[in-house]
Amino acid sequence: MSSPTKPRILTGDTPTGRLHLGHYVGSIENRLALQDEYECYFLIANKHAFTTRAEKPDEIRQSVIDIATDWLAVGIDPNKSTMFVQSEVPAIDELTFFFSMLIPFNRVMRNPTLAQEIKDKELGDKYPFGFPLYAVGQTADILAFRPQLVPVGEDQLPHLELTREVARKFDQVYCNVDPHTEDKDYVSKGGLFPVIQAKLGRVNRLVGTGGPGPEGNLLKMSKSLNNAIFLSDDADTVQKKVMGMYTDPKRLRATDPGTVENNPLWIFHETFNPDQNWVKEQEDAYRKGMVGDVVIKRRLVDVLNTLIEPIRTRRKQYEQKPDDVIAVLRDGTKRANAVAEETLYLAKKAMSQDFFPRRQLSL
Repeated sequence: MSSPTKPRILTGDTPTGRLHLGHYVGSIENRLALQDEYECYFLIANKHAFTTRAEKPDEIRQSVIDIATDWLAVGIDPNKSTMFVQSEVPAIDELTFFFSMLIPFNRVMRNPTLAQEIKDKELGDKYPFGFPLYAVGQTADILAFRPQLVPVGEDQLPHLELTREVARKFDQVYCNVDPHTEDKDYVSKGGLFPVIQAKLGRVNRLVGTGGPGPEGNLLKMSKSLNNAIFLSDDADTVQKKVMGMYTDPKRLRATDPGTVENNPLWIFHETFNPDQNWVKEQEDAYRKGMVGDVVIKRRLVDVLNTLIEPIRTRRKQYEQKPDDVIAVLRDGTKRANAVAEETLYLAKKAMSQDFFPRRQLSL
């Protein structure tokens, strides 16, 4: 079994469109910060996109390119990090099948993230069999690379807990690891799969630009909710979205006292404005009715455009060279296959199902 020279990370995105500021603070910042310290594998989970959009394959394909382009634009370095496409790593599918035998179906359906997605997307009981299966597939996405750390947003924690359960179960059943072993010791005690740890972003759940939902809570930033500011938005689009942002609905005039809690305008300043002394001073003025929304929104426009401008500039450069983006994915997927195939071989060996040698997929 090969031993990585650095501790390994696996994380990724489902291609449902271009990346937005929620992705940036939820996971992208962590990925950028950890590129030098860790051996990083970043997955574009295109097969998972089919769970709700199976009739839109061309759209999913374009989203794969969009995400890869966004990754390069934000600063993911393909010389340091492995970017790859899920559907081109067949070992993940085989591991998904084996792992599905270790998890009761009712345990999968208790996953709160899964239940929330069914509710948010109004799927009722019309979702395909592949929808709950993708929760098992995510465990294979992760464990195929035997990482120690998984940078994610808060909403992905239930998926990671399922992954931890699968790792423990496999190691106990097939590697004879004592069930009383501490999570950190599973591999040293003979297990194949580490019991992974999550690394949350500095903002666990960034809200969108719109108002609260029916239950009174601000909704998270999402393309499907039309409340997102994308890393590829031009300056005018950023300005339009910020100037139309939901604020305190009870505040009719600039001289009315305002509430900064449950207010996206201030949540965004607290998250993205580097001048936190200014933010605290202006929040106090806002509460006292001494400053209007327009002034604060204009400042936020400047803050966000300062952050996004170098990203969208680099993105335009990559958009002009789509073959280069595909080449990065091809090279990364080749490297990813080598690791995943080794994991599959070791898993089959542990399960006494290693009958024949396997030919490595060529790209």
